[in-house]
Amino acid sequence: MKEKFFSTKNITVAAVMTAISFVLYMFVKFPLPFLFPAFLDVQFSEMPALITGFMMGPVWGGVVIVLKCLLKMPFSGTACVGELGDLIMGIAFVVPASLIYKKFRTKKGALIGLIVGTLSELAIALLVNGLVLIPFYAKAFGWDMIVGMLQKLFPDVSRASFYRYYLPLSVLPFNLLRLSVCSLITFFVYKHLHKLIDRMFARQMGRKNVTADGVAEIAATESATDENGTQENTEGHIPSAQ
Repeated sequence: MKEKFFSTKNITVAAVMTAISFVLYMFVKFPLPFLFPAFLDVQFSEMPALITGFMMGPVWGGVVIVLKCLLKMPFSGTACVGELGDLIMGIAFVVPASLIYKKFRTKKGALIGLIVGTLSELAIALLVNGLVLIPFYAKAFGWDMIVGMLQKLFPDVSRASFYRYYLPLSVLPFNLLRLSVCSLITFFVYKHLHKLIDRMFARQMGRKNVTADGVAEIAATESATDENGTQENTEGHIPSAQ
């Protein structure tokens, strides 16, 4: 039996994953100033959305990304431009990976999906930073400040050479690092988490059987004919009139 898109399970899981993603986005982040510019905080808020996409499909994974960014916008210090960039990059990571895994539900399919999703976000991250984020920050805070923050790592950087240093030597490795961590954790925990969630909902709904993949199955109702010829439902429901 095909599960409804807006089922109680899907809505609940998406809400929980959005909450986890938001907490990771807001509070669980840290800089690596010896490797990257101090304004780049390492955070793994796309991971809950990626797991959601693998469990429930790319649309739900995208929904978690959108909701996470919308929840963050009231606290934005960048006029929501940073959150918009994160939304675009998150969608570029989660949706392609989830689409591929939806079609090829194997370990190989998951691995290919994660690689494609990572490459997709890396490409979008370069475009978003080069065309949107850096021009906005330079206009808002001034080129001197932006260049100055990069000179701690690259003393020879200037406004003219900023993009040649920042995009390939900061944006690319920074995003590759955090996306690799998200992908690695998702690859190893997704199945176990999926099974756990399905068992929880199976128990809640009185389901009896759970397959090895963690997909709950409802046991087929067996009918027995009583001595008067009426059908008796073995699950205890009132039989229909004959």
